[in-house]
Amino acid sequence: MEQIYIFMLIVLFGLAIFDLMVGVSNDAVNFLNSAVGSKAANLRTILIVASIGVAIGAVFSNGMMEIAKSGIFNPEKFYFEEIMYIFVAVMLTDIILLDFFNSMGLPTSTTVSIVFELLGASVAVAVMKVVGADQNLNLVFDYINNAKALQIIIGIFVSVGIAFTIGTIVQYISRLIFTFNYQGKMKYLAGIFGGISLTFLFYFLIIKGLKDVSFVSKEQYLWVDTHTPLLLGIFLVSFTILSQLLHSFRVNILKVIILVGTFGLAMAFAGNDMVNFIGVPIAAWDSFNIWQANGSPEVGMTMESLRHSVQTPQIFLFVAGAIMVITLWFSKKARNVIETGVSLSRQDEGSNEKFEANALSRVVVRSAVWTSTVFEKMIPPSLSRKIDSRFQKPQEKKSNKEKAEEPAFDLIRAAVNLVLASALIAMGTSLKLPLSTTYVTFMVAMGTSLADRAWGRESAVYRVAGVFNVVGGWFLTAGAAFIMAFAVSTLLFFGEVIALIALVILVTFLLIRSAKIYRKKQEAKEERAKIFEYNDLITIKEIVQISSQNIAKAIKRIDNIFVNVINHLATENLAELKSCKKKAKSLESDIEELKSNIYRFIKSLDDRSVASSKFYILILDYLHNMSQSIGFIADTSYTHVNNNHKKLKYNQIRDLKNLSEKIHKQFQIILEILNISMYSNSITKLIAEENAIKADISALIEKQIKEIRTTDSSPKNTKLYFSLLLETKVLIRSTINLMSLFKDFKDQYKAIDNK
Repeated sequence: MEQIYIFMLIVLFGLAIFDLMVGVSNDAVNFLNSAVGSKAANLRTILIVASIGVAIGAVFSNGMMEIAKSGIFNPEKFYFEEIMYIFVAVMLTDIILLDFFNSMGLPTSTTVSIVFELLGASVAVAVMKVVGADQNLNLVFDYINNAKALQIIIGIFVSVGIAFTIGTIVQYISRLIFTFNYQGKMKYLAGIFGGISLTFLFYFLIIKGLKDVSFVSKEQYLWVDTHTPLLLGIFLVSFTILSQLLHSFRVNILKVIILVGTFGLAMAFAGNDMVNFIGVPIAAWDSFNIWQANGSPEVGMTMESLRHSVQTPQIFLFVAGAIMVITLWFSKKARNVIETGVSLSRQDEGSNEKFEANALSRVVVRSAVWTSTVFEKMIPPSLSRKIDSRFQKPQEKKSNKEKAEEPAFDLIRAAVNLVLASALIAMGTSLKLPLSTTYVTFMVAMGTSLADRAWGRESAVYRVAGVFNVVGGWFLTAGAAFIMAFAVSTLLFFGEVIALIALVILVTFLLIRSAKIYRKKQEAKEERAKIFEYNDLITIKEIVQISSQNIAKAIKRIDNIFVNVINHLATENLAELKSCKKKAKSLESDIEELKSNIYRFIKSLDDRSVASSKFYILILDYLHNMSQSIGFIADTSYTHVNNNHKKLKYNQIRDLKNLSEKIHKQFQIILEILNISMYSNSITKLIAEENAIKADISALIEKQIKEIRTTDSSPKNTKLYFSLLLETKVLIRSTINLMSLFKDFKDQYKAIDNK
C-alpha cells in the first residue's frame, strides 16, 4: 500500500504547483492594485519589489501550516488513509474553483476556499464513518474542531467590515488633511506621514513577523516583544527624519511608502496565504512520515500526532516562493483580475464600467443619497462648504492621451491602502488567524474609494454592483468549496485509487480546457477592433478620416455576421448561430460604449471642430441602428433553430442567400469607398443600388404573401422569413442614411478637406 500513498503525495505536490499558479494569479490583485492603480512606478519595478516581498515572505509562512493539519478537523478522529483522502479532495477542489474565478477575472478568497474545502472534505469522511458504524449523525461534530473552525470563519468575515470601516475613516481623515492638491502640503507633512506609515509597516512586518522565523530564538523574540514601545519610538523618530530628508532631496516619499507597502503586502501575502497553496501537501507529507515511522496499518492508526508542531522543510518554502514569483511575472489571468480591482476603485467616473447595475445596488445608492441629504441639512452650510473644498479635484485641461495615462487614483490613497492592508494582514498572521488577504485588501480599497468620493452619482450604482458581485463571489466560493470537497471526498472514500486516477484526469482535462477557452477569449478581445478610437482630434479632416476607418471596421463585422447567419441558418448549425449572436451582441456593446463617451468626445474637440459633433452623434445613431438590426437577425435565427422549428423552404433559403450576396457586394463597395475617400459620385451610385435591393426585398415579401395564400406554410417559418426580410430592409436603410451623411458632410467641408 505504500506505493499508493507515495502516488498520492506525488499527485498532491503536483496539484500544489498548479494551485500556487492559479492562487497567485488570483491574489496578485491584493498586493499590486495600489501600486499599479496609482502608477507609483513602472510595472517592471512594481513586479520586482513584489517578487522580493513574496520570496522573503515564504520564510514567514511556517507558523501558518498548522491550520491545514488541525485547524479545521480533529486529526485524532481520523485514520491515516482517511486523512490522505481529505487532503487530496481539498487540493482537487481548490484548483478547479480558483481557476474558474481567475478565468472570470474576479478576485476570490483563497483562504475561504481552503477553509471550507477542509471543512467539507472532513465532514464527508466523518459522515461516512458515523453512518458506517451505525451511529448518531450528531457525532459528526466530534470530528470537527468546532471552536477553532468557528473562530477562523468569524475572523475571515468580520475582517470585511473592519477593513472597510478602517479604510473609510483613515482615508477620509487623510483627504481632509492633504486634499487632492497634496504636493504643496508635503513640504510640511512628508516627514510625519512617512514616519507614521513606515513605522506601521515595519512594526507589523518585522516585529510581528519575527515570531515565526527559524533563525530568531525565543529569547531574542521575547526581548523584541518586551521592548516594543522603545523600538516603536525609535522607528517613528528615525523614519520621520528620514522621510523629511528624502523629501528635501526631491524624493517622492509617497512613492517610497507605496513601494515599501507593496513589498510588505506581498510579504504578508506569502506569510499568510502560503498555507492555502502548500499547507495541505505539507500536512500530507507530515502524515506520511508519521505513518511510516510508526509502521502502523493505514486503517488502524489515528493521526493525533498532527497536532504537534513540525518544522516545514525550507526547500518546500523556497520552491513555493519561486513558483509564486514566476507566476507573478507571466500570468495573464493575474492582469485580468487586477483590472477588476483597479476599475472598481478608480477616481474618475468613467462610462466604461465593468459591472452592470442591479436592483440591490440601486436600492443601496438611493438610500445613501437620501442619508447624505439628511446629514447635509444637519451640518452648517459653512462647514459643509469647507469640507467639500477639501475634496475638490484640480481642474486641468488634458488631452485624451494624457487622460488615458492618468492613474486610477492618487498616491495618497494608494499609500493608505497599502499601509492599512499590510497592518491588518500581518496582525492576523501573528495571531495565527488566516485572515483573507483578498477580503482585507479589497475592502480597504473600497472603503478608501468611498471616502474619496470616487463613487459619485455617475458611477456609484455600477461600483456598488461590482462590490456585490465580488463579495457574492466570495460567499459562492464558501458554498461551492464545501459542496465540491464533500462530493470529491465521498468519491475517494468509496472509489479509492480508481476514483483518484479518474478525478486527476478530469481536473487535468478541465484545466487544459479552461486555458484554451481563456486564450481564445483573450485573443478575441485583442482582435476585436474598437470602433471610433480617437486621440486628440484637432481638425474636421482628421475626424472624417478616422471615422471612415473605424466605420469600415464596423461594416466588416456586420457583413461577416450577416453572411454567416444566412449560411448557418440554411444548415441549422446551432453552435455557429450562437457564435453569430455573441458577435452581434459584442458589436452592439461596443457602439453603446461609444455613445456613453459622447461627452468626452465633444470635450476633446478643438474649437474649430465643434461643428463636427452633430456629424459624430448621427454616425453613432446610424451605427446603433445597424447593430440592433444585425443583432435581431442573429438572435431570431438562433432562437428559431434552438426551438427546433421547421427548416425554411428551399426557395426561401435560395432567396435569402441571393439577398446576402447582393448585400455583401454592397458592403464591399462601401469599404472601397471609405478606403479611397471617393464619396460624392460613388455614394450616389451606391444609394441607387441599395434602393434596388430594398425593392427586391419588397418583391420577396409580396411573393411570400402570395405563397401563403396558395400553399400550406409553417407559421413559424413565415414569421422568421418576414422578420429577416423586414430587418434587412431596416439595415439597408440605416446604411444608406450613414453613407448619405458622409456624402453631405464631405461636400459641406470639401474646402477644408482639400487643404
